[in-house]
Amino acid sequence: MKQKELKALLDDMSLDEKIGQLVQLSGEFLQANDISYGPREKLGITKETVNLIGSVLNVAGAKATRKVQDMQMRVQPHHIPVLFMSDVIYGYKTVYPIPLGLGATWNPKLVENAFQKAANEASAAGIQVAYAPMIDVVHDARWGRVLESPGEDPYLNSVYAKSMVNGFQKKLGEKQGVVSCFKHYAAYGDVESGREYNTVDMSLSNLFQNYLPPYKAAVKAGAKMAMTSLASLNGVPSTADKWLLDTVLRREWGFKGIIISDYASIYELIKHGFAGNIEQAAKKAINAGVDIDMKSPCYAKGLKSLVTDGKLDEEKINQATWRILCLKNELGLFENPYFGISEEKESNKNVSLSNRKLARKLATESLVLLKNKNGALPLHKEEKAVLIGPYADNHQLLGMWAIHGNSQDTVSILEGMQKYNPDIKVAKGTDINRNRHLFEEMGFFSEKQIDQLVSAPEVEKENNQEALKLAAGADTVVLALGENSLESGEAGAKTNLCLPDNQLKLIKDISKLGKRIVVLVISGRPLVLTNIVDKVDAIIECWFPGTEGGNAIADVLFGKENPSGRLSMTFPYDVGQEPIYYNHFSTGRPYHGSQHKGRFVSKYLDAPVDPLYPFGYGLSYGKTKIKNIELSNKYFKQNGKVKVKVNLENTSDWDQKEVIQLYIHDKVAGLVQPVKRLIDFTKVDIKRHSEEEVSFEISPNQLAYFDNTGKEVVEKGEFDIFVGKNSMECLSTKLELI
Repeated sequence: MKQKELKALLDDMSLDEKIGQLVQLSGEFLQANDISYGPREKLGITKETVNLIGSVLNVAGAKATRKVQDMQMRVQPHHIPVLFMSDVIYGYKTVYPIPLGLGATWNPKLVENAFQKAANEASAAGIQVAYAPMIDVVHDARWGRVLESPGEDPYLNSVYAKSMVNGFQKKLGEKQGVVSCFKHYAAYGDVESGREYNTVDMSLSNLFQNYLPPYKAAVKAGAKMAMTSLASLNGVPSTADKWLLDTVLRREWGFKGIIISDYASIYELIKHGFAGNIEQAAKKAINAGVDIDMKSPCYAKGLKSLVTDGKLDEEKINQATWRILCLKNELGLFENPYFGISEEKESNKNVSLSNRKLARKLATESLVLLKNKNGALPLHKEEKAVLIGPYADNHQLLGMWAIHGNSQDTVSILEGMQKYNPDIKVAKGTDINRNRHLFEEMGFFSEKQIDQLVSAPEVEKENNQEALKLAAGADTVVLALGENSLESGEAGAKTNLCLPDNQLKLIKDISKLGKRIVVLVISGRPLVLTNIVDKVDAIIECWFPGTEGGNAIADVLFGKENPSGRLSMTFPYDVGQEPIYYNHFSTGRPYHGSQHKGRFVSKYLDAPVDPLYPFGYGLSYGKTKIKNIELSNKYFKQNGKVKVKVNLENTSDWDQKEVIQLYIHDKVAGLVQPVKRLIDFTKVDIKRHSEEEVSFEISPNQLAYFDNTGKEVVEKGEFDIFVGKNSMECLSTKLELI
C-alpha cells in the first residue's frame, strides 16, 4: 500500500479502531467461535474491543494463525490484518542452547545463523514478531532470567544483539523471517536482590556504560520493535519513562519502530504507585511513547475517555497507530495478510536435518569444560563408563522458555552416548529435586504431578542403591545432574544456587567408591559448584543445551569434539558473593594490590573475593598459551589507531578453538572505572603443535567512558591493555592516549 493510501486509511479510522490497533490480547480471547466470555470478563474489556485488536500474543501454527487472521479481518471495519507475536527466544521447534549457552560459544556468526533458522521456522507457523533478543546485561545468578541473556558484559551482549537481530530480520523482504523485538528496555538485568519484577537504581554513568549498549546495538542493527522492562529505573517504571523511551531511544538513538509494553506492565503502573487508576496509567504510558499495550485493560478502557474529556491529544494515538500500520504495510500484510504462513513449509522446515546439524554444532560450542583433572576426559574406548543421574535418560533439556519446542524431538544424553557405546549402562540415581515446597512455589504443578516428580522414599532408596551398584563396577561414572527447567527462567529467582541435597548426597556416596567422576551440569544459570569441585574429576557446564543436546554432550565426552565454550557469566564461589562480575569498579582498598594488609581490605571473612570460575573461562582438551604481547605504538592520538598482537601457541596433540580476549583498564579517569573492560575478542582455530599471530586494532572510541550526565568521554592518559584466555589470566602492557 502506498503511503498516501495508508494515510487515508488512518484518517478514515474511528477513534475506537485506532485504539484497537494499540491493544494486544492473547490466544484465549480468539480460539472459540464465539469470543470467550471468561477472559474478557477477567480483563474487563468488551467484545467490540476484541474485534478491533491490532495484534495477538502467543498464537502459533499455520492453521491457527490463518484461522485467527481470517476471523479478525472479517470483524475489523477496515479489514486490517493483525500482527502475530510470540516468544521465540532461542529457537522455535528446533531449540538451540539457552542464550546464556549461546553467549558461551563466543561465536556470533553461528548464533546469527541459528536465529535466521529459528525465524524461518516461526514465520512458516504464522509468527511475524519475536520477543527477542533479550539482551539485558546480567550480574546476579539468583535472577532466573539470566537464562535468556547472552551474559554479563555490555560489549559481548552488543555483539550478540547485532547478530540476533540480523538473523531474525535477514529475509523479511522475502516473506521469511520475523521482526525482532529486543527487550527488556532498560537495565532489567540489574533488579535488586536478583528478584524478579524488582527495582533497578543506578547512576547514569553506569546505565550508559554498562547496560544501554546492547539495546543501542539492536537499534543500530535495525530492530523494528522494543519491549519495555517490568521494573522501575531510578524511580520511574520503564513503561512510563518518557526520558528513557522518547528522549534516549527515539530522539538520541533514532529508533523509529514500535514500542510495546511487557505483559500487563501498563496496568502495573498502578501497583508501582506511579498511577492512581487505569486512565492515569494509560495516559502516562502513551505520553512516554508506548505504542502497544500487551495484555492489560488500560488502553482499551482508558484512552477514549482521556481523549473525549480533553485530557489527551488524539494525535498521540494517531502517531502510535501510524507506526503500527507502517510495520504491517512494510511486511506487505495489506496485500497478503498471511505473510510467510505455510503448512507445507511448517512441516518441512521444523526440526529439519540442517537445523539439527546447526543445533548440534551450537550446543557443542556452548559446552564449557570447567575441570578436567589428570585428563579424565575424553572418555576412552577401553574404560568402562556408566551414566547415572536424573538427566541421564531425560529429554527435558530445552529450558523454560522453549515454549514451542517439543521434548520428544530432543536427543537425551543416553541416546547421544549410545551412538558411541550401545551397551552403556544407565541408572537414575535420584530425582532432579526432592523439595516438594520448591515445586509448589513454581506454580506450574498439581499435587499429582509433584508426586510424579518426587519419588516415594522407598523408590528413592532403590534408585540410590541401583546407582551405587552400577557405579561400583565402573571405571568412570558420568553424572548428569542439575536444575529442573522451571527453577530458572522468568519468576525463577533463587537464593540457593547449589545442587539440591539429594544430588549432593549421590555425588558424595559415589565419590567414596574411588571412581573417576565426570559431572554434567544442566542448568539455566551459573551454580555454586564449590561443594562438589573437589569430589569429582571433571565438570562440564551444559546449560539447557536444546534439541541436539544429547548428541553434543556425547561428542565432547568421547572426544569427537574438543570443548571450546567459555563462560559469558561469572560462576560464584558462594551465593553470598552475588552479584559478582568481572568488570567491577576499582576500590580504594582492593583485595589484590592494596597498600593495606590483613583485615582492612575489600574482602569477605568467610569466603574468597574471587569467583570459582571467572568470566571468559573454559578449558579444552588441548593446551594453548599466549605469549609476546606487543603494541605497534606505545602512544597514539585521538585520531589514530594502535595494533596489539600476541602469539598463540598450541602445545598439544589437539586441534582446537581458543577465544582470545582483549581488555582495557583506564588508570586515571574523571570517574572510577572498571578493573577490566572487554573491548574485543576473536575465536581462533589453531592446529596441534602450531603457532598463530593474533592481532587487534584499538581505536580511541574503544577507550571512552560515560560521565554522570550520560555523555561519552574520551580522556587522554594511560591505559592497561590485557590479552588473555579469560578475564583473570592475561598478559598486559601499557598504552597512552596523548
